[in-house]
Amino acid sequence: MDSALQSPEWRSISVVTPVYNGEASIAELCRRLGEVLPRLATEYEIILVNDDSRDRSWEIISEVCSRSSNVRGVNLMRNYGQHNALLCGIRAAQCDVIVTMDDDLQHPPEEIPRLLEQLEQRFDVVYGTPKAEQHGFLRALASRITRLALSMAIGSELAKNVSAFRVFRTRLRDAFAEYQSPFVSIDVLLTWATTRIGAITVGFQPRRSGVSTYTFKRLLRHALDMMTGFSTLPLQLASLIGFSCTLLGIAVFLYVVVRYCLEGSVPGFPFLASIIAIFSGAQLFALGVIGEYLARMHFRTMNQPPYAVRAIAGEENKTQRE
Repeated sequence: MDSALQSPEWRSISVVTPVYNGEASIAELCRRLGEVLPRLATEYEIILVNDDSRDRSWEIISEVCSRSSNVRGVNLMRNYGQHNALLCGIRAAQCDVIVTMDDDLQHPPEEIPRLLEQLEQRFDVVYGTPKAEQHGFLRALASRITRLALSMAIGSELAKNVSAFRVFRTRLRDAFAEYQSPFVSIDVLLTWATTRIGAITVGFQPRRSGVSTYTFKRLLRHALDMMTGFSTLPLQLASLIGFSCTLLGIAVFLYVVVRYCLEGSVPGFPFLASIIAIFSGAQLFALGVIGEYLARMHFRTMNQPPYAVRAIAGEENKTQRE
């Protein structure tokens, strides 16, 4: 048994995987996890959250659950997105440590022991960061924008290491147990609970089948959700723009006054422009300040549920463990 088991904190492991059109890889993923996890923990479970796939993913998940007592499946009512599906699986997890990974086998299950070993070094969260990511221009641009948005919420040092392949202590979810909002970022929620976050470089594998559903448009939307849902920086930027416009208007106004004193005439357009700039800037500045308070109220009134469950497979497996 691996040395990671020397710590009693992960005598049990939950693997949470959001599934979207993953019929070609689900069975293989569960097979490889079934080979790795028994060597790491005395108890383990695999939770597959079907995010309203358009293929036979749910049928395959149900079949796998019927064959293995360690696999459970959750079928969501509609497509909520990767992070919402992850939140659903994280809340359903029963073990001491949670591992999250994609369903396309790009995250090798054989790398999980390395993540657990790093977790043992006084960390609460450990990310498996790829050695190199190869994407097209638009996808790479969208990924950069997403990381920039994430850095606004959790800091640039943490954002550069974030990936969907992560391991963390289950008790961290207590920090966001009451979180109710359709806009979910697991990485931000984890920082609500801890700052002990580490990362190691792992080898990612090529996608076995299909194409990534994270298009430029979806990544851009996710970035916008993070900026407006978990950061007040856009509002602060509006305040800064308003303050800058105010200073510009004052400068133009002083120019008009000095010119009047020296030449005895007042140019009509510059004077009017300065007045408009002053009041426009003051309005933006006031709106930015009001927005700061509204943002804080917004954070406290998030009651819309992040997901809804249609069906559960393998529930008898959970009962047997209990």
